[in-house]
Formats: sequence, C-alpha cells, structure tokens
Amino acid sequence: MSTTGASADPLAALGSLTGVPESVESVRKAVDRVYGHRIMRRRSNEITSEAALRGARGSAALSGADWALEEVRRRTDFSGKDESRVVGAALRLTAEAGQLLSIWRQSPLRVLARLHLVAAASKEDEVGRPRQAGEPVDEPLIELPLPSAAEVHGRLEGLAELVIAGGSAPALVTAAVVHGELLALRPFTSHNGLVARTAERIVLVGSGLDPKSVCPAEVGHAELGRAAYVAALEGYVSGTPEGMAAWIAHCGRAIELGARESTAVCEALQRGAA
Repeated sequence: MSTTGASADPLAALGSLTGVPESVESVRKAVDRVYGHRIMRRRSNEITSEAALRGARGSAALSGADWALEEVRRRTDFSGKDESRVVGAALRLTAEAGQLLSIWRQSPLRVLARLHLVAAASKEDEVGRPRQAGEPVDEPLIELPLPSAAEVHGRLEGLAELVIAGGSAPALVTAAVVHGELLALRPFTSHNGLVARTAERIVLVGSGLDPKSVCPAEVGHAELGRAAYVAALEGYVSGTPEGMAAWIAHCGRAIELGARESTAVCEALQRGAA
C-alpha cells in the first residue's frame, strides 16, 4: 500500500456542506420509530444486547469475516484463524464502547488508543498508539493511498479538537466525520476499520441520538455492502463538499438500516409475547 504526501483534508470542507439536513431528519425519524416501539419500554436491555451482537457481526463482515449471525451467537472461542480473530475483536470492541463514553468528549485520542489495544488483544509495541514512519498497515479492504505518519498525527489532533469543542453539528455529521477520518487515515497498524466503526457508535450514543445503542450503524454498512462503503469513503477522502455530503448520507442510510433491524427485533419479541 503506497504512502502519499499531504492529501485533501475533509475537515476543511465541513462548513460548505449542502443536502445534509435531509439525511439528519431521515435518521432522526428512523431512530424515533425504534424508541417509540412499545417493546422498547419494557425490554430495552434485550434490544440493546441484540443490537450489539448484530452490530459486531456487521462490522466484522466489513473487515472480511462475514459470518452468519447464529454462528457469531453460538461461538465462544475466537482464538482460531484470521476470520475468527476479526469477529472476536469486533465483539470485544462493542462491549468496550459503553465503558468509554465518559472519556470520549475529554480525550478522544485516549479512547482510540484503548480501542486499538482491545481490538488487537496484544502487547506488541505498535499496539495502542498511532503508527510511526515506515510501519506497515494491515487493512486489506481499504486500498486508498495511505497518509504519512506525520499527516496522521496532525489530522488526529484536528479531529480531537473537533470532538472536544463539541459545537452545533448534528450527531450524524460528527459520527460520519469521525468514522471517515479514521478510515482515511488508518492511524494504527491494524484493525482501523473496526476501530472507526466503534468510534462512530460511541458518537451516536454519547450525543444522545441513540443513547441505548439500539440503532447499529454497522448492520447498515454491512447491508449496503463493501463496494458502496469504499465508494462513499472515496467521496469523503476527496475533501469536496459533494463527496463529504455523499459519505454523510451513506452513514445516515446505514443508521436507518440499523434502526430498521432493531425495529424488526422489537416486532419479533412482540409477536412472541402476544
């Protein structure tokens, strides 16, 4: 995978985005439908647990381990071949995300380092810190040019400043930017996709858009497919307002599909209780 010099900085295009309010409103309606379901009032913990499992499965699928949901549910040992380790990492990250919400707004870089440590489940020197010059990156499904370690450092600082500052940006926009920036930078030597999608989940939950974590965007990203995922990411990496808006809309659609998945779980539980 090649390394480029300075590339377009998508964060600079945030102020000129158009067409985003429609995605924000569509996502809000989809989320409200889940939270308004009668089953959510009585069995929200079950919906959250199921959403976590399905979200982890979806994230693993995007990282090359496309297992059936029941196989993920059944399996207890994830120490085997490469795909097994990917699924195990996705499950660990989903479990860890809820423990890091209070830290995220004060120290997002610390959270990202912790997520990489959890995903890698290793004590190697390169784990839990941004990559250094010359270190390779194992992220085979993202073939975009790789920013230099120096560029990664600068843009991670900019991303952290954006998160800490907060501001009035809708949760969808912030979540999509965090997700897209981490995929574009691939700041760690491995597991960047899994970490990026977990960070998106943390933003959606911590922002209050999905406080019970029942709208797993990872499910939607997997359903939309890897080709569409990479194509939308290319729009983000372009740094143009149009490309950024297309990526945000793609992330919005993924959240809507995640919400639809949990609505279907609610319906199934309701039928079983009838």
